[in-house]
Amino acid sequence: MKNTAAAQSASKQIDAKIKELNDWRAQTFTKVRAIIHAADPDIIEEVKWGNTPVFSHEGIICTGETYKKVVKLTFAKGATLKDPAHLFNSSLEGKVRRAIDIHENETINAPALKELIRAAVELNILFKTKPRRTTSKPIS
Repeated sequence: MKNTAAAQSASKQIDAKIKELNDWRAQTFTKVRAIIHAADPDIIEEVKWGNTPVFSHEGIICTGETYKKVVKLTFAKGATLKDPAHLFNSSLEGKVRRAIDIHENETINAPALKELIRAAVELNILFKTKPRRTTSKPIS
């Protein structure tokens, strides 16, 4: 993670959120957070939209949300990613996003999640370096 004041502040906010949970969701979120950072040490943690943890590298990779019955990882460009391990199990009808709902006592496929994170990072980097089309007309 980059060592900026904003990233450190966001990480502290995420730490506080995890501490507040104090149940299986805290343990699960801590585990997926570690997997995300192991997959890409350059991931930046942010907090957006009030109190939603966001993991970014050249754009949003995924958000990490906690609900009463699930810990949800929503991938910003999930519909574009290949998912050979079939981790995506939520928001499957969306045209852009896909999500992984992790329930209590569910095993996390860490190697497959790391590959999904790496693929999302590669997609963001590719998207950033790809020239964009312009619709403007040449000046005569």
